[in-house]
Amino acid sequence: MLWRVRTTLADRPGALARIAAGCGEAGVNILGLQIFPGIESVTDELVLRTPPGWDAGRVIGLLAAAGGRATVAMRCTEAALSDQPTRYVQAARTILAQPASFPEVVARLFDAEPDPAPGGGPEQDVMEMVVGDVQVQVRRTAPFTPTEHARGASLADLVSDVLARARGSAMAPRLGRRVGGGATPAYLAEGDTVTAMIDGVAVGVAVIGPPAQDPGARPVTLRVDPAWQRRGIGTRLLVDAARLASALEADEIVLTTRADNRAVLPMVMAAGLRGRSRMAAERLVVRVPVRDLKPLPR
Repeated sequence: MLWRVRTTLADRPGALARIAAGCGEAGVNILGLQIFPGIESVTDELVLRTPPGWDAGRVIGLLAAAGGRATVAMRCTEAALSDQPTRYVQAARTILAQPASFPEVVARLFDAEPDPAPGGGPEQDVMEMVVGDVQVQVRRTAPFTPTEHARGASLADLVSDVLARARGSAMAPRLGRRVGGGATPAYLAEGDTVTAMIDGVAVGVAVIGPPAQDPGARPVTLRVDPAWQRRGIGTRLLVDAARLASALEADEIVLTTRADNRAVLPMVMAAGLRGRSRMAAERLVVRVPVRDLKPLPR
């Protein structure tokens, strides 16, 4: 039976030796060790192989008897024995290839979840990272260490750089494309819809849907004619839709798209909006607060 265990020890000589001695006496083998140093204490993450029949309570008791505090034990597989630097390199490669996968990748990297535990559950620690102006949160029962906060911030900076470059590329002029000429769209708000119009023809639309489970959250569907994309129309529609939702007394808008859609986060960043993103299965969900925005006249 394999267990991933986190425990906090006093930062003094011999503390880890007591853990090793206690495990040896109990017939428990230490297969992996990762150390997160602190100022007055040290957090150790161990992968333990225990005799058959052990449960989490017995594992925690073993560590407590050897001086461990705030111990959390979870069943795991042999995947927990993978080299940690290799895991971070692989995570970085995945994020570079698909920046929108950041919430899912970072949650898996830190053995965390993007959503609170269902039904309240045990108290969870939260790590917040900011990608551009989008806030990403992951949660778990075991507290995040300062080292992990620093690693998460570095990964978020990586994604911000990638998205900033992608946004710059998207805003650059596309040589040889003559569709649409230099016309400037007019933006019309009516009811729950904002429409981008050029010469009487709709080239983009943002529709605010009715609330689903949360009465304060309004879903937004946004579409721009392919011939008029990469011209800032989607960004303007998003801003106006957010302001219109504020006029409709919504607390936030919700954008839902495919996980491989690389345009959403740069668009939110370009709009100057702050949001929270999470990835579930093959969907990317971005929630943007709108209650403090200036309402859009209708």
